[in-house]
Parts: sequence; C-alpha cells; structure tokens
Amino acid sequence: QVQLVESGGGLVQPGGSLRLSCALSGFTLRDFAIGWFRQAPGKEREGVSCTTSLDGSTYYRYSVEDRFTISRDAAKNAVYLLISSLKPEDTAVYYCAAKGLRSRLCEFTPGAYDHWGQGTQVTVSS
Repeated sequence: QVQLVESGGGLVQPGGSLRLSCALSGFTLRDFAIGWFRQAPGKEREGVSCTTSLDGSTYYRYSVEDRFTISRDAAKNAVYLLISSLKPEDTAVYYCAAKGLRSRLCEFTPGAYDHWGQGTQVTVSS
C-alpha cells in the first residue's frame, strides 16, 4: 500500500526555518518523482518544489526558489523540504505527492500526481 506521511510543520515566527519530512512506504524513491505542494485557506493548491528519480533534478516555484530546498534520502526512503526565511504568506498546509505511474517528470500540476499525503500545517506568525 502506497503511503506518504508528512511531518515537521508547526508555528514559527517570521524569518525562522522549518524542515518538512515526507516518509514514503509501499514504494521506493527510485520509481517516482516527489513534489511538494501547499494550499492556503481560500486558495488553490500550488506546487512549490519537486525532485525526480530520473536524474536527481530538483525544481522550484519561481517565487520560493531562493528559500526552499528539497532533498532526498534513498536510505530512509524520504524527501525533505527545508524552508528558510519564512514569511506569513508561507502559511499553508503542505503536502507531498508522488507521480510515477505514467511519468516521473516533475511538474506542478496537482492532477498529475498519483498519491498524496495528508498534509502538515505550517503557520508563520509573530
């Protein structure tokens, strides 16, 4: 059974950092691309970062590329998202998702992903 479980969210002050984790089970990283998405209240879900097993490439949404860092640990079958210099507008539920049944190419279209985690809340506030 394919499962993705996010963790690491919380309440943080502006300027702080968080590392989100996405633990995978039922499949391995080498077979999938893993994307990170976020959804703020009243807004559509948007992709912020992705890493693919095709060649290890990483991708970022333009607006966050200087503050977000995605990484993968094959031994732990996990993907991480380090968010630095957090801003109030980063407040959202963050999801990780896997795509690989049809393509392992990274993209930021939620509908292209096959499996989703339950999300972890990130709140940036003083």
